[in-house]
Amino acid sequence: MRRKRILAGAILLTLGCGQGGERSPAEQGQRIYVANCTACHNPNPVLDGTLGPAVAGSSRALIEARLLRAEYPPGYTPKRPTQQMVVMPYLEPYIDVLAAYLAEP
Repeated sequence: MRRKRILAGAILLTLGCGQGGERSPAEQGQRIYVANCTACHNPNPVLDGTLGPAVAGSSRALIEARLLRAEYPPGYTPKRPTQQMVVMPYLEPYIDVLAAYLAEP
């Protein structure tokens, strides 16, 4: 339980306001991505990571399915045959901002 609180606190700090005011959803998503996804995925989501594939352009449905259930949405063909991704339910409130970041070119 303590670990979840620490993670939630770190996420909230990551989303804090910058010098110019509030961050856009894509900027918030970038911070969440860097803090939680780059251990496996490339810091540049257009490129493949050490364990995870490139994720730029991922749909919200794919992001939700992977983060919350370690599944794929119906009809999706995985880029890699591995099953290494772990469930990250603490990121549920941030799926929309992650989708906004990954939708950017």
